[in-house]
Amino acid sequence: MGKRRAPELYRAPFPLYTVKIHPETGLIITAGGGGASKTGIKNGVHFLSLELLGGVHSATLLHTHETDTRATMNMCLGGDVIAAGQDGSCSLMKFSHHQAKQAKKPAAKDGAGDKGAARKRGGKGQNGDGGGGDVPQMKQESPQISVEDSGAVQGDLSPQDPCVKCVRFSADLTLLLSGGADGCVRVWEFPSLKEKFNFKAHEDELEDIDISPDKKHIVTIGRDFACSVWSGDQLAVGLCWHESMPQITEKTYRYKAFAKVEDQKDALRLYTIQIPHKRERKPPQCYITKWDGRAFLPLLTKPCGNEVISCLAVSDSGTFLGLGTVTGSVAIYIAFSLQQLYYIQESHGIVVTDLTFLPDAPKSKAIKGDNEVVMLSVAVDSRCQMHAVSNRSRESVYCAHEFDTDDSISVDMTNSLYNITTGI
Repeated sequence: MGKRRAPELYRAPFPLYTVKIHPETGLIITAGGGGASKTGIKNGVHFLSLELLGGVHSATLLHTHETDTRATMNMCLGGDVIAAGQDGSCSLMKFSHHQAKQAKKPAAKDGAGDKGAARKRGGKGQNGDGGGGDVPQMKQESPQISVEDSGAVQGDLSPQDPCVKCVRFSADLTLLLSGGADGCVRVWEFPSLKEKFNFKAHEDELEDIDISPDKKHIVTIGRDFACSVWSGDQLAVGLCWHESMPQITEKTYRYKAFAKVEDQKDALRLYTIQIPHKRERKPPQCYITKWDGRAFLPLLTKPCGNEVISCLAVSDSGTFLGLGTVTGSVAIYIAFSLQQLYYIQESHGIVVTDLTFLPDAPKSKAIKGDNEVVMLSVAVDSRCQMHAVSNRSRESVYCAHEFDTDDSISVDMTNSLYNITTGI
């Protein structure tokens, strides 16, 4: 019997490294490629529409934007602008989405006009009741997407194989941040792209970066075992999540994210993932830590399995966390309790490279269907999959919420900081 896999929405002609959903249009934007190697594998950004028809989700390719010899390894969205990490550059692309209306054309009097397209959109043609007459056909609306390159900034200055490891916009879209393989954080004013900060944050590669909603703090994670909180370009605090847990060997910080706390307007959380830095015959545990996103004190730490975590995502509301692994597994956790809600082992055939939740936006409500949460995953296997938790699970989720004192369960840890997600 084959392994259980999540529904496959889309398969690209190249490895996929990143995926996002545009809140205003509901478009899925996913990107990747084969890089500069002459293997014939192209590099590009694909724009997909996501629909729910008859209780089944489907995705349709609307537009392809080729990126020459540069594979997009990571990206973030700032309104209608995509910031993409491509080699040593952070490339900016602006896209527009509109419906192109075709002219009306009258149907044949015997009712034998082109009804196929009308049926496709509305179930029946305008004259699908069998009646004749000179009834005009419904206007056809086909989505039109255009993309233009709108600039680039140098995000990494490594002498060999420069690589932008992560890019972020601030919540108000006034700052653009990047972290490079050279360990440096670079911050530009947006949209002017005037450099604001450029400082060495880590001795080794910078793995992940995030900025608090009020822009007061930048959190960085490096391969040098450090998770650091910065105020501007000045180090504010270094986090050490396991200081009071001597039974746990040192882990490498890998991913972090700031998040809101549902129904708590002023609360802020930071979530971090800690993975083992040494391979052992018996794989050691990875851990999730939830922090107070303002005081940077640890609130809760729990193990999240012995598969090495490859990516982290947080839902808009701060209610759910998504984890992907190097072995292709995908999981969804409840943010307040760090309990696992959903898990498919090796859903992808290889490392999961990115995750994104369906946004809390009007365009997404109809697409969500009878589900509490919907998340997409992409991987090096070129597949985009959908992961959904039905509303039948809602009762158990909210029941767990009642018993969560959200931080009175503080684990035996000293103040340390890693990933920040919305929450207090």
